[in-house]
Amino acid sequence: MVSKLPYLDLSDPEFSTRGPDVLAARDAGWCAETPYGLAVLRWREVGKILRDRRFRQGSHNWPGTVGISGPFADFWRQSVIGQEGNAHQRLRALAVPALSEDYVQSLKPAFLQIARDICATLRKTDRAEFQSAFCDPFTGQVIGTLLGLGQDEWPAVARDASELGLAMGITAKQYEDRSNAACERLFAKAEQLVSRVQQGKDSDSYIARMVAEFDKNGDCSHAELHNTIVISIFGGVDTTRALLGLGLSLFIENPDQWQKLRADASLIPSAVDEFIRARPTTTWATREATEDVDMNGMVIAKGTVLHLLVHASARDPEICNDPRFDISATRKKHFGFGGGAHHCIGHFVARTDIAAALTALRETFATIAYDGTPDWLPDSGNTGAIRLPIKYEVTI
Repeated sequence: MVSKLPYLDLSDPEFSTRGPDVLAARDAGWCAETPYGLAVLRWREVGKILRDRRFRQGSHNWPGTVGISGPFADFWRQSVIGQEGNAHQRLRALAVPALSEDYVQSLKPAFLQIARDICATLRKTDRAEFQSAFCDPFTGQVIGTLLGLGQDEWPAVARDASELGLAMGITAKQYEDRSNAACERLFAKAEQLVSRVQQGKDSDSYIARMVAEFDKNGDCSHAELHNTIVISIFGGVDTTRALLGLGLSLFIENPDQWQKLRADASLIPSAVDEFIRARPTTTWATREATEDVDMNGMVIAKGTVLHLLVHASARDPEICNDPRFDISATRKKHFGFGGGAHHCIGHFVARTDIAAALTALRETFATIAYDGTPDWLPDSGNTGAIRLPIKYEVTI
């Protein structure tokens, strides 16, 4: 390891991956040392590593990195995220066809109706805690639509998905019992959902489509099918829930951008991408070197874990001379959905349901402001709002 690299303490709950020490380290070079391996800070190197087959997906050992064990750790290592090569491709083959663009597009009206119904309730007052008043019911009902859940089922599934999210932050150890219990409940739900399909009680949901792929290919075990369902629930609820809160906070802090969105709905897709550049919920993608790799004259030893920082690379001055939050700016692609063989399976669902949420919110809020101080998870690892109190004026 090169001794003169800057050091960034990603494990410190007070640390921010968007902070001045990260920007200073990026100015000094393309990477920095951390307690978890190397942090990669520049856009060009992040893109190269994501495309380079000498690096595998690196977060398979996240449970070991943060010292947790039990059902969640076992699930994570066995999931499509934790697998590589043929095993990874076999699991992706279940989920990717089941989430075809045509299928997701067919759900847009349902997603938009969910968002508008929740906003109708928000119109009855002028303040709310945004995460519980909008994000929780929205992401819960969206995943309920995907899974074919009844109205009485989605709240428990959404809560458990959010509990799993606690295992992905740097403070995971203190939530170990909660994430393990949630994991067990979600696996029981996955088994129940598959059984429902097999009994002929569900033929249209994402689960039914995945079971059809399972039956057609026959390459995966029932345990792998259940695991893929659980990872889909987790990704479909927790990351979307967090990104909506982070995005709204950016609009609160940049009210001119909210008015720009209200005036032009065509900016919604670029707004979603700008959220990820400016305040990502998954603050880094992770890779691990499978052999010694020479990069920019530095040898990255086999087994080295690299954390590819989303904000730092997206705001790299080489490709982004304007660090402001601007939903109308033309930007280079970000790496918030990863890349290469492990590009996020659910990225199109995430873009679609967040777009539905923003459509309804821009129709509802004329102005938005904080109504007190938000409470945030650490801005390292997976982050988001614990509480986001807001006040607002509704549109007429």
